[in-house]
Amino acid sequence: MGRKRLNPEHNKLPNRVYTNGYSYVWKPTSSESITLTPIKDGIAAVWKKYEEVVNQVRKPITFSQLWEKFISSAYFIELKPRTQQDYMQHQKKLFSVFGEMKADGIKPEHVREFMDKRGLQSKTQANHEMASMSRVYRWGYERGYVKANPCAGVMKFKAVKRDRHITDEEYLAIYRAADDIVKIAMEIAYLCAARLSDVLGMKWQQITEQGIFIQQGKTGIKQIKAWTPRIQAAIDRAKVFSTPANATSAVIMGQYKGHYSKRGFSNRWMEARSKAAAQLGYDLDCTFHDLKAKGISDYKGSTKDKQLFSGHKSESQVLVYDRK
Repeated sequence: MGRKRLNPEHNKLPNRVYTNGYSYVWKPTSSESITLTPIKDGIAAVWKKYEEVVNQVRKPITFSQLWEKFISSAYFIELKPRTQQDYMQHQKKLFSVFGEMKADGIKPEHVREFMDKRGLQSKTQANHEMASMSRVYRWGYERGYVKANPCAGVMKFKAVKRDRHITDEEYLAIYRAADDIVKIAMEIAYLCAARLSDVLGMKWQQITEQGIFIQQGKTGIKQIKAWTPRIQAAIDRAKVFSTPANATSAVIMGQYKGHYSKRGFSNRWMEARSKAAAQLGYDLDCTFHDLKAKGISDYKGSTKDKQLFSGHKSESQVLVYDRK
């Protein structure tokens, strides 16, 4: 039984409904608030609205509706931008399979079947997509939208550590085959141990006297990468193709004066990689993200030094990228 309220009139309110001085608010959880009616409308009005909202919450919903509630929530808004992008990317595959199914109708065996089929294309992506699906269900379960999490107990694929190290010869071959835009991005990614999203999202206001300010989109770590002749040369090259006088414009500027899309840039990268492979005489299976790993691997110093350089939170994360 709940404790008595300080104002006896408030004992007439529904469970977990309170006032904020202006309105009646329902708090289904400690971290969620739903405004019901203005106080001036009276107790009867708040009960009517409360029943409508509760019935809506308890009404069976599809997986896509559950997902939409999640990405509209305060919880999602507070996630890192890179994490939000990952959810939106995972949404495509998940919706194509589960979108119109009742959220409570999805069972562990359905998730397992999805994992097995998706794993034929990419085990890593299958793991990531199920992790996002599981988090959405945990969020929905805590708020009464679903009765259980069908991902609970479903095994992920065993992660295979990527150990591809781009050699100096391969780096130089790709660099020579690349256009100026890819050359600039390659140097920033390698010399600053930066992800593609952080490179393409870089603005001129991040170019300071001390070096390049980078806040990693995935971890939120903030760093200034000190100037070296090679970094300076890459930024000087970028000035030819961008508008450095505009602090908010992209360092690597796209055709329409904005940031490059990941897909648009990736096409340029793959073209350069194909040309380099033809020149080297063998296929190149390296990714642009491998440039960050090369930067960390080639950095002179201990694992702790590499951790400080890369901006990772732990030495174990650094070891994933140190491939020499």
